[in-house]
Amino acid sequence: MRSLIARFRRRLAPKPVASSPYPDWAQLVKTDRELWERAVSKAKDGPHVLIATSAGGFIPGVITESMLAAALTLRGAQVHILLCDEVLPACIQAMIPMSDAEEFAKHGPQGKLCANCFPAGYKTYQPLGLPIHRYGDFISAEERRLARSLAAQMPFAEIGNYKLNELAVGEHALAGALRFFARGNLDGEPQGDTILRRYFEASLLTTYMTRRLLNSNTFISACFHHGIYVPQGLIGEVARQQGVRVVNWNPSYRKHSFIFSHHDTYHHTLLEEPVENWENIGWNSHFEEETMEYLKSRWQGTRDWIWFHEKPEEDLSAIAAELGVDFSRPCIGMLTNVMWDAQLHYRANAFPNMLDWVLETIRYFATRPELQLLIRIHPAEIRGTLPSRQPLTDELKRAFPALPPNVFVIPPESQVSTYAAMVPCNAVIIYGTKTGVELSSMGIPTIVAGEAWIRNKGITIDASSRDEYFEMLDRLPLPERMSTELTRRARKYAYHFFFRRMIPLPFMKASKGATYELDLKSISQLLPGADPGLDVICDGILNGSEFIYPAEKIGKPEAVLA
Repeated sequence: MRSLIARFRRRLAPKPVASSPYPDWAQLVKTDRELWERAVSKAKDGPHVLIATSAGGFIPGVITESMLAAALTLRGAQVHILLCDEVLPACIQAMIPMSDAEEFAKHGPQGKLCANCFPAGYKTYQPLGLPIHRYGDFISAEERRLARSLAAQMPFAEIGNYKLNELAVGEHALAGALRFFARGNLDGEPQGDTILRRYFEASLLTTYMTRRLLNSNTFISACFHHGIYVPQGLIGEVARQQGVRVVNWNPSYRKHSFIFSHHDTYHHTLLEEPVENWENIGWNSHFEEETMEYLKSRWQGTRDWIWFHEKPEEDLSAIAAELGVDFSRPCIGMLTNVMWDAQLHYRANAFPNMLDWVLETIRYFATRPELQLLIRIHPAEIRGTLPSRQPLTDELKRAFPALPPNVFVIPPESQVSTYAAMVPCNAVIIYGTKTGVELSSMGIPTIVAGEAWIRNKGITIDASSRDEYFEMLDRLPLPERMSTELTRRARKYAYHFFFRRMIPLPFMKASKGATYELDLKSISQLLPGADPGLDVICDGILNGSEFIYPAEKIGKPEAVLA
């Protein structure tokens, strides 16, 4: 027995590396030991909060959520940590660039991923001295057998729509499998059936685990990244059903900033955010200038975590020459998404998926030779964290061996600036891209056919059905740009979106080895009152207040990022 324990302990300690991206909480606790021990002792009587990190190998998640665990403890909360201990047959850590599909189909994450995942997360959290829960402790042998049997027997075509006690278990399983393959569907994937079933089994196990964990503790809230895929999407499904407040987060676009949302992933909640959250904020030339300066910076990405072009082509004559488009004639822009990304159900979509939208739109414009359609394929298809394995250009070639002469495509590898190409367009059509926030702020009329966050804000032309969408296209070209009043409304929302919903945390520093790293010298930097952004976040997790940073009251929005 002692040898087994010793072996287990050795496994929990990852091999030392020159510079780990994980926070060194042991050192941080050491610098403020009295403060920390007092906070941990006091928090034992505080409200219970679940930090459901799950994937200890997901470095950005562990960095942010271990910081939140410490900050919430300093505010009197009894924080519990949740980590997967190698029990899931598929998870968010698996992606086709990192995992051979055939190997993963046979062995799952246990083949290569699990060995360093749980130990890394456990080692990071353990110095904080907070309760750490393991998935395996909350799943019975009978539930494991049931999940395996159901995943094996369920007809492939029915998995995506499967619900367990009204929980969208199959939807998240399908989203997880699509993310694994970086595709919008599983057609033609030899291992597609097997791997979808792995994600389905993992979804069922996560559901069983979360149900038992939440029944054994009284949590006021559960906080975790993404809010979709496997396992995070299922944790959210169960928590909502059992009355536990859900808080989801993601790194946002501006450097040092994060977006948090109540109840569900921001992919959903930003569509329905009340306009009262932003339409009545005071507006003056200062806010106007700050907003437009930042939006212009996005052309090069100088203030953002991620950008896609080092030297974007912004000269309109050069763009016209490269593409063959004639900007002196009516031109309609079209901006696509990456097809696999966040494949969830949205009630308001005019089309069942993005590909159908693109193909049907091209067919429509083939009947309107007096208009030009300029399609910008998202650069993240090849330059994103997870390059797409179902390129839209291939789908277009399959559907249209020869495109209509009035349809032009900017491929994902092109250095053409998306913004520069869209500015001369009469209107722009979007599906789910956030670029609608920026285009409308430039006074460009924007038609929304999918789940873009600019929808429902009283700014864009929103289509909720296929027929409604084509009726909108029938009105093109539009007689004029957006009105001054409507453009101002769009800029107000852009300010809210980029400066208020994206909450700055200046101690989150951009890093070459990961998206970011924690730059703290002392735990005291996480105390209440030390940072206004962190106060907003913690208050939201503990009390349910809005995750809105009061940038308009604190000063220049960019000042905190200097």
